[in-house]
Amino acid sequence: MEEDRRPEISIKVNSRRGFGGGNVIHPVEVESSPSPTPWPASVNQSQTPSPFREVKHFKKWFPWLIPSFVVADTVLFIITMFVNDCPKNSVSCIATFLGRLSFQPFKENPLLGPSSSTLMKMGALDVSKVVDDHQGWRLITCIWLHGGLFHLLANMLSLLVIGIRLEQEFGFIRIGLLYVISGFGGSLLSALFLQSNISVGASGAVFGLLGGMLSELITNWTIYANKMSALLTLVIIIAINLAVGILPHVDNFAHLGGFSTGFLLGFVFLMRPQFGWVSERYAPAYSRTGPKPKYKTYQRVLWLLSLILVVAGLIAGLVSLLRGVNLNDHCSWCHYMSCVPTSRWSCDTDPVSCLSEQTGNQYTLTCSDSGKNGTYLLDNANQSKIRGLCSQLCR
Repeated sequence: MEEDRRPEISIKVNSRRGFGGGNVIHPVEVESSPSPTPWPASVNQSQTPSPFREVKHFKKWFPWLIPSFVVADTVLFIITMFVNDCPKNSVSCIATFLGRLSFQPFKENPLLGPSSSTLMKMGALDVSKVVDDHQGWRLITCIWLHGGLFHLLANMLSLLVIGIRLEQEFGFIRIGLLYVISGFGGSLLSALFLQSNISVGASGAVFGLLGGMLSELITNWTIYANKMSALLTLVIIIAINLAVGILPHVDNFAHLGGFSTGFLLGFVFLMRPQFGWVSERYAPAYSRTGPKPKYKTYQRVLWLLSLILVVAGLIAGLVSLLRGVNLNDHCSWCHYMSCVPTSRWSCDTDPVSCLSEQTGNQYTLTCSDSGKNGTYLLDNANQSKIRGLCSQLCR
């Protein structure tokens, strides 16, 4: 007899609506008015050739990085399904007309995706491999993988709605760093709490963008119109999406870690010059009242505190993970932040395991936890097929 274990897949899912930025005032560029009027006689026109200047918006960047992320995630999902090769490695598949790209059975993966063993091969987050086998790269690679077609669509739609607006406003460098570092922060918190499952998904990084939007609103408070309405709308969106994370099989720790990291990074990367400084810089010489600070004091304080907190937090989390720390040992109630058990669902995420007995081409599988058993006739049996049958039997 042999024991077969299959780790649970924890996914990072989010579905939200974008937060529009149409009421934002971002002055930076100037140009001559199309209908100038005479200057006061006391002003030397030769010294200032453009007498009247119109304040324009900040430069708008062409968004190419976020769409590139969407293309990369989609291509990686197709590659993952090709490697999965369901017809060869499973007894039954969904959408068999897709050939190698067909999906695992619903009982094994309800998201229309690959098996957990395939995700492991492709770089899913597995704490034991990070700690014991020194595969720290999994903290980054897992944010580019998805557990299924539904998972991919939800995350990519959210990324497009939220990310394109931010990239247009702040450029690809700042938003790219915000996205990747937030994804790393989400993976780190997930690994510190969910250590028996594997985890994949980009929503920790997407939540980082959402956190960055909130801190950008706060640090640039004085240049927003309808401030309280914008803040209330954003807080409601965030609360709803975090509430979805209490459902089973959703990695809410990745959401919380990504959001927290992105919120702090927003104060660092997304700070804007104040309206008064920009206006003074481009105002006619005769109307200037004196130098004004580019940033307000509270912006500089938030920038420094956030930089210290995010660097210290990421270093402390990484050191704790590599030392094998399990934060559930220090917080007995924290698991409720990722799943709240009800009469309709269970939060049990222990890996599925079976005992198998073979007689010729007949296999008898028995669930280790419930004792439920089933008998199957398998030709050309392999470990992938047995794991799939075990998952379908015991779930």
